[in-house]
Amino acid sequence: MKYGDLVHTVREQSQGIGRDEAERAVSAVLGTLVERLPAGLARHLVAQLPHELAWLTGSAAVARSGPDGSERPVSGERFGLTAFAGRVAWRAGIGEEEALQRSAVVLNVLDAFVSPEEMSKVAGALPADIRELLPVTRALETEV
Repeated sequence: MKYGDLVHTVREQSQGIGRDEAERAVSAVLGTLVERLPAGLARHLVAQLPHELAWLTGSAAVARSGPDGSERPVSGERFGLTAFAGRVAWRAGIGEEEALQRSAVVLNVLDAFVSPEEMSKVAGALPADIRELLPVTRALETEV
C-alpha cells in the first residue's frame, strides 16, 4: 500500500475534504487506534502501513513515566468511543461528530488495505463501541 493511495481513498470516501484534512484524519485516527491497541498488535498493524506512517511504531513502543517514576506503555490504554472521538477531534482539529465520521472512513480504508487476519485481531482487541466504527462485516465478525 502506498501512502498517497491511502490518503486519496480517504479523501474520496470523505467527500469534499482536501489532502491536508485527509492526512490529518489518517494520522489522528491511526495514532489514537495505536494507543488503544496492545503494543504487539499495534506494531504488527503499523508494519503493514506505508513507511510514512512508521512514526506510529514509536507510539506503540514508547514508555511514559508513571506518577511513581515507573514506566508504562503508551499503547494498550483502556478507553471507549467517547474518548476515542475526543482524541481524534483534538488531533485533527475538528468536532467530535466529524471525528466519528472520519474515523469510520479511515478504518474502512484501513480494512481494505491491511490483511484480513490483522484486521480481525484489531477488531477483537477493541471494545464494542469503538468496533462499531469498523465496516459492518468486520464489526460483526467478533460478536458472539
